[in-house]
Amino acid sequence: MTDWDDIRLFLELAREGSLSAAARRLKVDHSTVARRVAALEKRLDLRLFDRLARGYVLTEEGEALLGTAERMETEALALQRQASGRPAMQGNVRISTSPMLASLFLAPRLAEFRKLHPDIRIALSGNNRVVDLARREADIALRLTKPSESGLIARRLGAVGFGLYASPRYLAATKPKDYGFIGYDEPMGTISQQRWLEQQLRGRPIVFLCGDMATMYHATCADLGVAVLPHFVGTTDPQLRRVVTETEAPDREIWLLVHPDLRRAPRVRAAMDFLVTLFARDRRLLEQGAASRTSRTNKRQALPR
Repeated sequence: MTDWDDIRLFLELAREGSLSAAARRLKVDHSTVARRVAALEKRLDLRLFDRLARGYVLTEEGEALLGTAERMETEALALQRQASGRPAMQGNVRISTSPMLASLFLAPRLAEFRKLHPDIRIALSGNNRVVDLARREADIALRLTKPSESGLIARRLGAVGFGLYASPRYLAATKPKDYGFIGYDEPMGTISQQRWLEQQLRGRPIVFLCGDMATMYHATCADLGVAVLPHFVGTTDPQLRRVVTETEAPDREIWLLVHPDLRRAPRVRAAMDFLVTLFARDRRLLEQGAASRTSRTNKRQALPR
């Protein structure tokens, strides 16, 4: 008999091409991956990988087994999802979303969910990687782009509006022609907010680069420069003031995704209902939100042409 865990190791090594990358995905030591794949090869009496300087590459025998292993994975994951749908309003619900929504929007509001469902524990992950819901990398995903995958339940929750913000101290001490800007480093430099920011520079420098919105927010509050921040942060935080621009920054859509096998699981359903209600309640703050502070800006805070 072949252990399913060994098949998982085989699949991850085939996908990642290196022991260290497969080990990180599976949260095991790289020596464990090497040892168990070697044991699988011995048990099957087949050489599944060529060990090359650039990594592990499937042999013809390994390629022949890959499709069967992937079908086994599909069935095993379906079994796990169905088991996770047991009728119990307790357990973990894993939510994956962008660092911005995780740290600046959801985390400050999850106490409400805890009061409603004290036996359900939210595991919130903020990262820019697109998680695979079919492989149970999360139960619910909130994304800032329209999903392209088939086979998932998707619902648009609204959008996030953005604008330029800086600290009152920075604006008081700096003339608009001398503004320095805070932007995204690679690989986030291609997103719509960054492209819009580059249109506002007009010869002025980007003085600080970072990889996530939370860092950008803290840098802005610390008087480092002017940044594109979501209105739900900029219009509610007394440490920030809006900088008037000729054009509005582009919005980002918010989409909720869940696998069909899990959407009726009570604990997942409870989390989904909470998120839908939360985003509907705060829709105006998320999508518009700018009016409350636009009236408080002055000419010194406007970008010159």
